Amino acid sequence: MENKNHQILIIDLGSQYTQIIRRSLRYLGFHSIILPPGDSLKWVENNKPKGIILSGGSASVYDTDAPKITEELLSLGVPILGICYGMQWLAYINDRSSIQAVKEGKSYGPVEIAVNNKSSLFQNLRDKINAWSSHGDSVKHAPAGFEVTATSKDGSVIEAMECMPKKLYAVQFHPEVEQTEDENIILNNFARGVCGCLQDYSKKDVIAEIGKSTKEKLGNGTAIIGVSGGVDSTTLAAILAPVLGSQLKAFMIDTGGMRKDEIEKVKKIAEKTKINLTVIGHYKNKFIEKISTTIDAEGKRAKFREVYGEVFKEVAKSYGATHMLQGTLATDLIESGSAGKSALIKTHHNVDLKLGLKEIMPLSDYFKFEVREIARLFGLEELVAGRQPFPGPGLYLRVVGVPVTEELLEIVREADHEVTEILKKHQLYDKISQTVVALLGVNTVGVKGDGRAYGYSMVVRTVETVDFMTVKGFYLPPPVCEEITSALVKHPKIVRVFYDWTTKPPATTEFE
Repeated sequence: MENKNHQILIIDLGSQYTQIIRRSLRYLGFHSIILPPGDSLKWVENNKPKGIILSGGSASVYDTDAPKITEELLSLGVPILGICYGMQWLAYINDRSSIQAVKEGKSYGPVEIAVNNKSSLFQNLRDKINAWSSHGDSVKHAPAGFEVTATSKDGSVIEAMECMPKKLYAVQFHPEVEQTEDENIILNNFARGVCGCLQDYSKKDVIAEIGKSTKEKLGNGTAIIGVSGGVDSTTLAAILAPVLGSQLKAFMIDTGGMRKDEIEKVKKIAEKTKINLTVIGHYKNKFIEKISTTIDAEGKRAKFREVYGEVFKEVAKSYGATHMLQGTLATDLIESGSAGKSALIKTHHNVDLKLGLKEIMPLSDYFKFEVREIARLFGLEELVAGRQPFPGPGLYLRVVGVPVTEELLEIVREADHEVTEILKKHQLYDKISQTVVALLGVNTVGVKGDGRAYGYSMVVRTVETVDFMTVKGFYLPPPVCEEITSALVKHPKIVRVFYDWTTKPPATTEFE
């Protein structure tokens, strides 16, 4: 949320992980703000932050179109931490010969690094840690005045350096992501130890801040909000219903791609949380008709978004709405390329709709696990905090490689329900961050009833994560896999079941 006393400035240089830096600082209890490089100097001069973090990015520092960071920041005496691209810039600006391209393409994935834990940045850290690497260039030698404070396991790659007299610190890996196993010690050492930041963020303040900020932005207007039954939109509607009263108009769209019994579940949630909810069901066939015209993932999202926008326009007109509230998260903005300079990963149906309404996104600074915490603080534990995420376009994204039909949606709907019930029975559901059950539109040969069968394959994907920017596979026990397989192949048109535990990256959580 807005705060005039941000202690840390994060300069966004185009990384997918920039928002995660902010999330990590918030987790540690420090307010921060993200700005593009062009706005940074003036903001620093006016606000006097205690520290600056330079994010990673996909560019090379020697490219003509690389992000331009003003060198005046180096003379202000404010401690600076460069991450990935940020480290390369600190090296390059002090010694143009210090940067080299990685010979075998990008360095991408887990790395083991050896750290000097006498460094202020690495105090209270083990001598060796596993970290996450994602870069195309590296620092081949530290500039004059800099000391190397971490290297790769074999010593061939400089993983961190610092120049204490100038208060400059840099790491080549990404301390902000979950895969770097430092328990946020590095960022905490920088914020608290190097910069002298004091904790100024409390989770208990979030609900009041969301309500107050939204009320101020809405003014005397009327806002509509689409409630899907997922954690984000439901939590947001529950928080704002008592704050906005009659100014808030909540509705649910039956898209045809909902989970089994979803509408009834959402009605019960709305009733218990005092959300006055209207269900709109006459667009279901139009969603199926439009989306069935393409099997391309982005095309399906675009078609869903088109009909979704039509419904919003109809609802907005009927209520005389001036604003649209969205449960959009930081992850959505990052993946849609709407957060700073990050690249487009996938189009999100609820980002940049341009419906002629003013958009308010009260959760756009937050990640999924934080919204779950907000839900618990608001007393929604039983209702939504423990529910697994579900994509806005729903089951349309889980019919892969073949045109969507009502029949195929029903197959996936039943399969999703079967898998969920089995996971709950074995007390695994709450340990999994997200379960994806999808139909692969490639027919393969099977045997059923001593006869040849030609049918679909299902894929079950279970993952665990904190922020959904990175995920790792949640490996199901073989007996559970056998039970799921047995249940799914009972359907006459399903002949195979696959299991997918690929990490993100390189995969995304959903298939489309």
